[in-house]
Amino acid sequence: MHTYIYMVRHGESPKDGNERTRGLTEKGKLDSCRITELLQGEGIGVFVSSPYQRAILTIEELAQRSGQKVIVFEDLKERIFINGNERISDEELFPLLNKSYSNPDFALPGGESNSLCQHRAIKVLNKLLKEYKGQKIALGTHGAVMALMMEYYDDKYDLNFLLNTSKPDVYKMEFNDQTLVDVTRLWST
Repeated sequence: MHTYIYMVRHGESPKDGNERTRGLTEKGKLDSCRITELLQGEGIGVFVSSPYQRAILTIEELAQRSGQKVIVFEDLKERIFINGNERISDEELFPLLNKSYSNPDFALPGGESNSLCQHRAIKVLNKLLKEYKGQKIALGTHGAVMALMMEYYDDKYDLNFLLNTSKPDVYKMEFNDQTLVDVTRLWST
């Protein structure tokens, strides 16, 4: 009995503001409509998300059309790069990602490492795979935590993979129990 996890990376969001409350730009809103159209025929029955607004908003319309609510899991949030809820700039982020993938236990003061982020997110993913075995689950997510969850099952989902994803992006992961069988990218820009 196979279970499917649809990793839905959020659409474009404003560059300024609080990590938790930043929504979507106009392009992000349009792309979330495209995601709804793309996934509407997939038969997804469970919708879970990071607690961050941009992730919830990206899958919310799809959940509503399916007559479901989005279930929020705190441990699916984006990797905490710095202390607090402010966004880290791209200029600061890229060197940090390089260091983090070279040393998975590296973290800035007040932040978390790749290892810690992956551990907390995989606990939720394993719970979902058990609780919703044989079902299709849409997971509203973010780039770094998505790549770390995928890397847990296959190390080809590394920094290079992360840097080549888009906002939004969609990956259909097929599992046989807890074993990853296949991954298909569904989003095209």
